Amino acid sequence: MTEEIDYESLPPNAGLAVNMLAGALAGISEHAVMFPIDSIKTRMQVFATSPVAVYSGVGNAFARISSTEGIRALWRGVSSVVVGAGPAHAVHFGTLEAVKELAGGNEAGNQWVATSVAGASATIASDALMNPFDVIKQRMQVHKSEFRSVFTCARTVLRNEGLGAFYVSYPTTLAISIPFNAIQFTVYEQCKHFMNPRHEYSPISHIVSGAVAGAVAAAVTTPLDVAKTILQTRGTSSEADIRDVRGMTDAFRVIWTRDGLKGFGRGITPRVLTIMPSTALCWLSYEFFKAAIRMD
Repeated sequence: MTEEIDYESLPPNAGLAVNMLAGALAGISEHAVMFPIDSIKTRMQVFATSPVAVYSGVGNAFARISSTEGIRALWRGVSSVVVGAGPAHAVHFGTLEAVKELAGGNEAGNQWVATSVAGASATIASDALMNPFDVIKQRMQVHKSEFRSVFTCARTVLRNEGLGAFYVSYPTTLAISIPFNAIQFTVYEQCKHFMNPRHEYSPISHIVSGAVAGAVAAAVTTPLDVAKTILQTRGTSSEADIRDVRGMTDAFRVIWTRDGLKGFGRGITPRVLTIMPSTALCWLSYEFFKAAIRMD
């Protein structure tokens, strides 16, 4: 009788490489597919001065952007994600699995502390690499963006605002991503264990677990994401209070002053709509590529 192979087990000489490659492929798949909804989320979070750029909902935003700017406008900035997401997700999943193994997360039982620590550690490493690409992406996504090239955008931001512009949102990004990924990874592991206790390759369990984990994490961290968008797009604003934000506290003050409590929920619907399926796709892709690569 052929011995059953646990697809999640790592070959001792190839585990890190497998997880990094699987993570890179998963990251590109995740971001590219859901990019138009992410563009809408960015526009809904920005405090626009033009009535044309104020949207009442996801459907309204999609219809107006498509009719006034063309459908291609929803894909503006996707090249920045493709360039940055592969390496960033490779680092993320490589760190995730390495720390999870070191912290005992692969041992029997409910190792939620180890999985949370692994998720947070992976975030710190990957966000340091991805943050500049995310700044470029959002600069290209905003209404009437002057940029059509990643390199032109990067060069212009560097010349006009300095290197710090690419990292002014990094503390806020970590403030989002550490709880986001800790929540996401913990919920994912718990859902996967509940649905797939034998740890077999099960696409349905990966999709459902990823979707639930992404939705929960996205909703909880939306207020921080609004602050991050303001920080990353401040250079595109003509209003002094937005251009002068220097950190998360300043961004929160602007949100509260302009829109009150409801301002912290700006873009929550497209954020959940983006992250829920993209997280499901990301985990499905990751588990698939991890299993497929090990079969070679």
